[in-house]
Amino acid sequence: MIQSVDRAIRVLTALQGARRMSLSELSTRLELAPSTTHGIVRTLVEHGMVVQERGSSRYQLGPAVLRLGNVYLDTLELRSKTIPWAEDLARRTGLAVRTGVLLIDDVVIIHHEPRPDGSRQMPEVGIVIPVHASALGKAMLAFLPEDEKRVLTSGGLRSMTGETLTVAEELREQLDDVRVSGIAVEQDEAVLGESALASPVFDSSGEAVGAIGVVIQSGGDLAHHEARDVVRETARALSRELGAAAWPPRPAG
Repeated sequence: MIQSVDRAIRVLTALQGARRMSLSELSTRLELAPSTTHGIVRTLVEHGMVVQERGSSRYQLGPAVLRLGNVYLDTLELRSKTIPWAEDLARRTGLAVRTGVLLIDDVVIIHHEPRPDGSRQMPEVGIVIPVHASALGKAMLAFLPEDEKRVLTSGGLRSMTGETLTVAEELREQLDDVRVSGIAVEQDEAVLGESALASPVFDSSGEAVGAIGVVIQSGGDLAHHEARDVVRETARALSRELGAAAWPPRPAG
């Protein structure tokens, strides 16, 4: 591992999620000397990856990060194939639709289709959700044995709300259910008042490359929600378009 690259990535990671931090805060977070942190941040500023907030001593992610993110999204076959299916799923259910991919222990939203009711909604592309607190994440983990094992044996599932699953055995039971039903459930686990249903998406290799699902206002019975079958149908059709021979192609080992 190249130390300077690793430290630069850690700075960018610390600033994700619209965070604004001073050099001293970054130094403390990363456990680096202030002079070292200053040198890394200065280099990132020169490349537009980080900018100093106007009128303050705090730093935030810069426009170059967005440019790289857009390039990444443009190269994803999953995202390009998802768009028409997400539009159809939103129209059929009246709900917002998210498509996500796994990034280590998180889910990154690569496409967001707003509710088709014309209401004002925040764009969600690029948001990050802990994999264990997300229906999208559970849908993928159930069919990715190595990632499932890593998450379940990590020794600490971060709590986002009072409803987040933080006990590995409870999460394992949910993943077992996903393997049977093909659909994952999230109830107030990442954000209070927000629930979700999601199903995994596979490519021609039979690998779970992402997941697609709907966002639902909490309070209903997700076990019998009318969107369940539509979400599964959409994931199956999208997987077929990506070359998957069957859905799901095989149980996790």
